[in-house]
Amino acid sequence: MNENVHIVFVLQGLNDSLTNRQLYFALAVTSYLFTIFVNLTLILTVCLDKTLHQPMYVFMCNLCFTGICGASSFYLKLLIDLLAEAQVITYAGCLMQMFISYTYIFCQFTSLTVMAYDRYLAICQPLRYWALMTGQKVMLLLLLTWCLSLLETAVGLVLITRLQFCNHHIARIFCTNWEVVKLSCSDTTANNLYGFILIFLHSVQFMVILVSYVHLIQSAARSQANRKKFAQTCLPHLISLLIFSTSLLFDALYSRYGGGSMAALQNALAAEFLVVPPIINPIIYGMNLKQVRTQISLRFTSEKPQREFLK
Repeated sequence: MNENVHIVFVLQGLNDSLTNRQLYFALAVTSYLFTIFVNLTLILTVCLDKTLHQPMYVFMCNLCFTGICGASSFYLKLLIDLLAEAQVITYAGCLMQMFISYTYIFCQFTSLTVMAYDRYLAICQPLRYWALMTGQKVMLLLLLTWCLSLLETAVGLVLITRLQFCNHHIARIFCTNWEVVKLSCSDTTANNLYGFILIFLHSVQFMVILVSYVHLIQSAARSQANRKKFAQTCLPHLISLLIFSTSLLFDALYSRYGGGSMAALQNALAAEFLVVPPIINPIIYGMNLKQVRTQISLRFTSEKPQREFLK
């Protein structure tokens, strides 16, 4: 561990993109600012409107907050690298980037599982919903989401700190667990085993979501009211889940089979899970949920009549 403190990793993912660094910098800044804007807009709308202080919207805000964290872990380092002559990151910086990005990943997946459970109660057991989903229960679910995510991330990073590295060149534009482990000349059996454990645990989570949706679809088919509620509240969640899962799949495929002549494209696809979900999630929920959409519209238009009156 003491020897690793002085290690500096070289990020090679931007090598093919530096000729157009001004263009990429402008696109990255615009994308990052837009991500922050749409997520904060949704969070502030829910916080400022007491009618939106309901479990579904609280979980939605948590999803948006984790999106800001995940996007920040990627964009801030990317923007620095686009302005720098050398694309490097210290060992401590690499661990910090992985800590934030993997906490984001685990927290997003667990949040989507919690949201599926919430929708199951709201549609399949509407009469018992408020008795089961109390304010105390919401806080407990949020606490468990963050504690489990932080624990999963911390264990993975502790396993990395015991490794010795023979190579310091990362073929990515950001640090990931798999890319760093591949640089090790130590025994990585524990790291690989922990990776399989995480895959199993999150596969169980995915199965819980699928089972919830089987019950949700069955319940929605029974009445027009349930079908409307399913379309308004469950479809955004399902779309978010599909986008996030697809993004993670791209990252996994790139980590195992990336490289070659399409390295720039593969790097972009590998970063999709840190870029696309944080932008798409608040847009999907903001557009599809009528209460949120109405409140956002009111907040952006309420000042206009006042300005005209003052004139």
